[in-house]
Amino acid sequence: MSDLDALENQSIYILREAYSRLKPIAMLWSLGKDSNVMLWLARKAFLGHVPFPVVHVDTGKKFPEMYAFRERFAKTWNLNLIVRDCPPVDEIDPSLPPAARSAARKTIGLKNVLDEFKFKGIIAGIRRDEQATRAKERVFSPRAESGAWNFRDQPPEFWDHFKSDLPEGAHMRIHPLLSWTELDIWRYIAREQIPIVDLYYSRNGKRYRSLGDSDITFPIESNATSISEIILELAHTKTSERAGRAMDHEREDAFERLRAQGYM
Repeated sequence: MSDLDALENQSIYILREAYSRLKPIAMLWSLGKDSNVMLWLARKAFLGHVPFPVVHVDTGKKFPEMYAFRERFAKTWNLNLIVRDCPPVDEIDPSLPPAARSAARKTIGLKNVLDEFKFKGIIAGIRRDEQATRAKERVFSPRAESGAWNFRDQPPEFWDHFKSDLPEGAHMRIHPLLSWTELDIWRYIAREQIPIVDLYYSRNGKRYRSLGDSDITFPIESNATSISEIILELAHTKTSERAGRAMDHEREDAFERLRAQGYM
């Protein structure tokens, strides 16, 4: 068994465990590379069909290519797609730095989705290697009724035994990609030939390494025009994956504050 086979098997196990234990449950779809891999794994886990809703919490500021991708593959993969808009930025905590404040719209947007649909489980495509705060996560991560995450008090997960019981009003975040790395994601995309938004490929010497809102996400210098070239580039780069995210260049505590409040 290859390392990618082992990661795939673990993720499929996590998805099946979450689906069997938590109802109703949904999967977040950000339209980026990680959530596309997560959707692909869900289709494998459930014999080609995703048996739960797929939710896009929409800021209205994604790139046009991302919206086109959403419309195309929601139909191609026969997804039960739920799209809900985020509140305007003037309703968000003004003490946050500008980019973090903009990103925090998704926190309130997700809370509104949870209030509307009463999901007990939310599957999200975060990875530990993305960001220091996310490195503290668990695979099954309980959230309070407010959506808050207590990163100082999390259940142990020895030998893939996950705690799924919840108090009234709480929900569980499930992270099937938590043990994957950025390089794993791209190697798996190459192996499985998973569709991705073409903004990840270089245009005029620049490409997007991480996709977010168009006004707070910027391209990096790169000549990688294919998946194999991206993999080669990642094997040698010392630049952070989120170097193009404006939020990651603001105050160090901003991301942790967002995550503690329920950010994805």
